[in-house]
Amino acid sequence: MSLQNQEIKYIKNTIGRKLTKTELQIIAAEWSEHCSYKSSKKHLKILPTMGPNVIHEKGYDSGVLDVGDNFVITVHIESHNHPSAVEPFGGAATGVGGVIRDILSAGTRPIAILDGLRFGNIENDTHARWLFKNAVSGIADYGNCLGIPTIGGEVEFDECYKNYALVDVAAIGFGKKDKLIKNHANIGDLVILIGGSTGRDGIGGSQFASDSLEDEDRSAVQIPDPFIEKLIIEVILEARNEKCINAMKDLGGGGLSCAVSEIAESLGIGIELNVDNVHIKESGLSPDEIMISESQERMLVITNKQKLQKLKKICDKFHVKFSIIGHVKSNKMMHVKKGKKTLALLPAEFVARAPLLDRKKVKPKYLTQIKEEKKRKEILNYSKVILKLLSCPNIASKHWIFHQYDHEVGIRTVIKPGFDASVLRLDNGKFLSVTIDANPKHCYLNPRQGAIGCFEEACRNVVCTGANPIGMVDHLQFGNPENPEIFWTFMESLNGLADYAKFLRVPCVGGKVSFYNETPLGPIKPTPLIGVLGIMDKTPFLPIAKSGDYLIIIGKTKDELGGSEYFEYIHKFIGGHCPIVDFNNSKINMLTVLSLIKNKLVKSAHDCSKGGIAVAISELSIFGNVGCDIDTMNIPCQKNLSSEKILFSESHSRYLLIIDKKNIVKVKQFLSKKKITFSVLGKFSGDQIKIRHDSNNLAKITVDQAQKRYFNGLEDLLKHG
Repeated sequence: MSLQNQEIKYIKNTIGRKLTKTELQIIAAEWSEHCSYKSSKKHLKILPTMGPNVIHEKGYDSGVLDVGDNFVITVHIESHNHPSAVEPFGGAATGVGGVIRDILSAGTRPIAILDGLRFGNIENDTHARWLFKNAVSGIADYGNCLGIPTIGGEVEFDECYKNYALVDVAAIGFGKKDKLIKNHANIGDLVILIGGSTGRDGIGGSQFASDSLEDEDRSAVQIPDPFIEKLIIEVILEARNEKCINAMKDLGGGGLSCAVSEIAESLGIGIELNVDNVHIKESGLSPDEIMISESQERMLVITNKQKLQKLKKICDKFHVKFSIIGHVKSNKMMHVKKGKKTLALLPAEFVARAPLLDRKKVKPKYLTQIKEEKKRKEILNYSKVILKLLSCPNIASKHWIFHQYDHEVGIRTVIKPGFDASVLRLDNGKFLSVTIDANPKHCYLNPRQGAIGCFEEACRNVVCTGANPIGMVDHLQFGNPENPEIFWTFMESLNGLADYAKFLRVPCVGGKVSFYNETPLGPIKPTPLIGVLGIMDKTPFLPIAKSGDYLIIIGKTKDELGGSEYFEYIHKFIGGHCPIVDFNNSKINMLTVLSLIKNKLVKSAHDCSKGGIAVAISELSIFGNVGCDIDTMNIPCQKNLSSEKILFSESHSRYLLIIDKKNIVKVKQFLSKKKITFSVLGKFSGDQIKIRHDSNNLAKITVDQAQKRYFNGLEDLLKHG
């Protein structure tokens, strides 16, 4: 139990009596940071949540977006960090299962998964490699067994995650608007537990996730069973079609304690349940264990008595277990019984709404101690540097990961993993573009600007497919919020995200806050992860160049090497000034690229991010299997910017556009008329990537060399160390 002394005192004073052991266990689960968001909830309200596509319904665990023609998209993001750090296969697998059930609880079919992963330095840390390999295997195993494609994601390695893991999973659902579950309940309705049996696995999981990871507690890690989950999906969707579901909630953190209290509070009802009726895995489970177990693959359903037999018949058809564990009452109380004995009797609202905390915040001392850039010896030939960056674990192709995933099952995947964003085909003829991005290096140097940059990069990636951003989800991951310096970084990141979301009018439709991400080595770097969804009417395109195509850059390159892969990977330097997003330029450039794509003047687009222009240009040659001849003299940049900074700065709001020869004049005229900062960098041809500054050669690499480094870098490291 993780209740603080002041919380126990508050509970006793409010309830006016001594609480039972079961009541304290229930409250401890619900009031854990993981479930209650007691440190962040009051602040999250600054994020904009309204928009023309957003559908709000009480009790949903996922965001819902209207995509027209009576179709909706649902989206949610979750993490399983602590469990994955202890048991990476099971932790990652159950993370997938949990977020899938969040999608299902709205009444939509899960159609895609994306994952964001963080581990220690796999170049010199065998434990980090073990965590990484097994977490990927867990995600692949669960998703593949379900037949749900993992269509994208991202991964990063950093010393701050040593002996730890961040495993974020986002899920996408799709369905008919008129078949969404409209959560409601009537007095006398029955409370049903559907799915896997309740056991001792996962007991105390929410409290475990709300503490710093110091001791391994494998009992807090849930056991995955994707085959049961697959059956549950079919049960729930058929029951939805037969109108057997009045309300529904998945069992995740806190188990029955949280699911029952939260659904009762959201619907303004009371629920009486009997633990004797819960189907269990093993004998001897105590009532407290039953209430706080986080055994997986379970759904809580409220149905009326007239639909009971129909619901039972559907469960029997798929061989899914089914228990009537309680009923709905009017008293707004959460009443837990064992037989005729009362174990807990508490107001549902009191349980579900933990007292919110006012955390202190102080600017971290390290921000005043971050090193300023020192003059470095000028590099005259950057070929070796670019090749080294292309094989860097944070830049190299992640095909070793996504080749383990079935990303084509369901036949919706139009753009597969490995590009700026992934794209799904929808039943109404439209396409959904989706991506997730994070950049803890930037966020460490400047939490506010780093978070904004993550958001903007995610938007750029979606725009590069031709889609207009319509919604975002965020997963905010930080250290111990009781530390004022940590909480300051959280608030800075949150304020930055809110400001950019409001400016761009892209609503936040869901998210997650994960605190206490610490090891004995210290807190992780601030790691906000942003997912963006976009819609387009036309078939998207891949960033593939052909011989004779022109390359245009939009946006300005600035003196912003701080937090770059170049600084940290090549020079082992942490410091400098991270890139800053100019809101107006960001929006103008975004709308310009979308307009060019809409008017069919662009063959494809690619954003500049990790590794800067040098890496982005190389990637285009790698994807297209064609060389290029680029003159950096033409790159729009700050005055007197060195070649080093032109090539590797990670300035935001920049796009590389591949233009067919026949359209180059029209594009230049269009951009000039709009007064957009742009330049023609050169052309694609031959089999060499040539980057020069006027007549001086900066780099010359064969496309074959670049491809080998890019595609083999990560896999070779995992095979040979």
